[in-house]
Amino acid sequence: METVKKHFFSDMSVMLGRSMRHVFRSMDTIITVAIMPIAMMLLFVYVFGGAIHTGMDNYVNYLLPGILLIAIASGIAYTAYRLFIDMQSGIFERFHSMPIARSAALWGHVLTSLVSNAISIVVIILVALFMGFRSSAGVLPWLAVAGILALFTLVLTWLAVIAGLSAKSIDGVSAFSYPLIFLPFISSSFVPTKSMPRVVRAFTENQPVTSIVESIRVLLSGQSVGNDIWVALAWCFGILIVAYLFAMRAYKQKAA
Repeated sequence: METVKKHFFSDMSVMLGRSMRHVFRSMDTIITVAIMPIAMMLLFVYVFGGAIHTGMDNYVNYLLPGILLIAIASGIAYTAYRLFIDMQSGIFERFHSMPIARSAALWGHVLTSLVSNAISIVVIILVALFMGFRSSAGVLPWLAVAGILALFTLVLTWLAVIAGLSAKSIDGVSAFSYPLIFLPFISSSFVPTKSMPRVVRAFTENQPVTSIVESIRVLLSGQSVGNDIWVALAWCFGILIVAYLFAMRAYKQKAA
């Protein structure tokens, strides 16, 4: 058992290195993922921010959690794309013919998604600091925020794995992320839900992004967390389990 685990982790680290080399050889992917949310943040803060009343002195403090989720939703599109290309090129068949763990190549893509999205998030937070973002949170709340963002990235990554394994064309694998990017717009990411029409507000307050955004916002403001964080974790773990099961089923069918 220990030998199997040792080989799995060593194989997975090799696959992670392979995927990360592809990312660093094409830095435009990370730049593209970071540029769109940064441009959106600049637009909303400096153009629309003065007309939006959130109850917070600094609009960028209110806006940042939603921008981070949009960045993650944009980033996982590349995970689906890279996985789709690997499947179409036959590289997985070559890996399966080698004495390595069968799931190591898949986990390499998943971990690459975590690392590359973390880099994009750090870049966006640095830009937000230049724009006036300030947080009174201590180390533990920041670690909690990092954990929530990592969990959200895992959730969307496994959804991306399903798309990468199931799509029939590059257009199909690229389009799946559009609804995920759009979802934060119908949440409390940009404006408080109380300003929305009743029907929209009912949907907004009962979809996962709102509870995740509110949890991150409260943590960054140094306030005590309420029920939102438990709702957010329930959404994330529930979707993660379902997405993982479907992704592994699709992978086993492809690898058979």
